Amino acid sequence: MILRSIAEGGGVAAAARALGHTPSAVSQQLNRLEREAGVPLVDRTGGRAELTAAGRLLAQAGERIQQALTDATRELNALGEQAAGPVAIGVPATAITYFATTALHMLATTRPALRPRLVETGPAEGLRALRLGELDVLVIADDQDAPTPLPPGVRATVLLEDEYRLVLPDGWAEPTGWAELSGRPWIGAPADSPRGLVFQRLAAEHGIVPSVLHVARYPFAVYSLVAARLGAAILTATAASQLTHGVVAELAVPGGYVVRLLRRTGPSGAVPAVEAAAEALQQAVLLAAERMAGLGLLEREPRVRSRLVDPSERTGTS
Repeated sequence: MILRSIAEGGGVAAAARALGHTPSAVSQQLNRLEREAGVPLVDRTGGRAELTAAGRLLAQAGERIQQALTDATRELNALGEQAAGPVAIGVPATAITYFATTALHMLATTRPALRPRLVETGPAEGLRALRLGELDVLVIADDQDAPTPLPPGVRATVLLEDEYRLVLPDGWAEPTGWAELSGRPWIGAPADSPRGLVFQRLAAEHGIVPSVLHVARYPFAVYSLVAARLGAAILTATAASQLTHGVVAELAVPGGYVVRLLRRTGPSGAVPAVEAAAEALQQAVLLAAERMAGLGLLEREPRVRSRLVDPSERTGTS
């Protein structure tokens, strides 16, 4: 701090005024620094005091230390802040069914000063609300290979990773290749949804042209259409494992499915209320997955534990 003030002011007197000290006090501190360093830190031979190379090096180190202390203080203050006040959480309908309400019950117990509000929303309107500050947290389903770009001031983590499966109506022959499913009826999904994106890639790569393309957003609708033998479909492995009428085909579906948690950040980084809501949602997803696995509803243990890598970290998407 002293060295930087001397460099900016051009002398000991100017540095003393900037720091609110007497010139003699600044001179004493400078002499002590030079004795400890063992080399001159300030060149006093000219009309203006200038830092020597050693002085500049020490001043830069002092600035880095000061910045580190400032950052550490801010982080400690953030840790000490109580998560309080309103927080708006946007989730798809399926999240309300499986884990979002559990998260609200957790927050009522662990964060009583927090006032969470749950909003059912789709990805497009949810992202708009997040950008406008109408939502603080947003849960979206996404495709691993074509992730939704993050708005400015938003960071993302992965709540859950899954794979895709091909499901067929009862009585359909098991295909050995994707081209065999061209000319057959399909149960698709909205074009911008993860299942919709997967089907578009498969259709483009393998020349699949459906005889008719039904569209269903939610798994329970796909179950009914497959049970009625109205077409083949792509589902997540978790959803496919709960199919009661129809079969899961052996043909491997490339790609991956992720459920992402997006949350706003503040000028200084994480916002305590938002982070508390995000943590509760992560814990609720873990509990839901463990409960389903315990009931034998999943074909394998779900990947929901910490440090799943968000697609934005892999691709640089922001």
